[in-house]
Amino acid sequence: MKISDYLQTIKDHGFFEISSVDLMDDPDEIEIPVKNGYHLKENIIGADLKRYNSLLILSHSKMHKMAGFGSAMKNMAIGIASRRGKIQIHTAGKGTEWGDFEHTEQDHFIESMVDVCSSVIDFMGKDNITYISVANNISIDCDCDSKPHKPEVPDIGIFASRDIVAVDQAFIDALYKLPDSGGKERLLARLKERNGEHILDAAKEKGLGNRDYDLKII
Repeated sequence: MKISDYLQTIKDHGFFEISSVDLMDDPDEIEIPVKNGYHLKENIIGADLKRYNSLLILSHSKMHKMAGFGSAMKNMAIGIASRRGKIQIHTAGKGTEWGDFEHTEQDHFIESMVDVCSSVIDFMGKDNITYISVANNISIDCDCDSKPHKPEVPDIGIFASRDIVAVDQAFIDALYKLPDSGGKERLLARLKERNGEHILDAAKEKGLGNRDYDLKII
């Protein structure tokens, strides 16, 4: 896509009406280090991230046909990466150009998302990032799908945390606790099919956060 296509998409969704917009990799990108990564040694991101001293990661929690589920970790990993960075994540470091694209082994893809999340947390500082995840309109498909399947279960609510692992774990736990229904089972089947919960294990092992948490309902 050309930059003009991105700008038109932003306009079509009404974002210019509520906020200024920064395409962080237009026109430059930078590499930031991944320390002791599972597969990656660097994360390729939009250079404009250097302009900011804090981040609010606002995510729509739902399932995903490649990752199993998408929430804070997937949003930060893929959302902050530049185009070349996105390809690097999907290939677990085997390439950065479109011609290199070949989706890697599933667990390696998931672990690569953890790698780049860790690099962003190190770059920004853990205390400078807050995560808000909105669990509504929960479909088996991602928002990036042009024709996503209709929502499968009732809206759950909004989760907020300074811990990226805990906020994703809370969404998954809430999903399991929903009343049994065909929709719920279809969502969980997608999660298991893509080994989506592996991101929680891998992120905890890498020290990004905790799978245990105290849930405060307000």
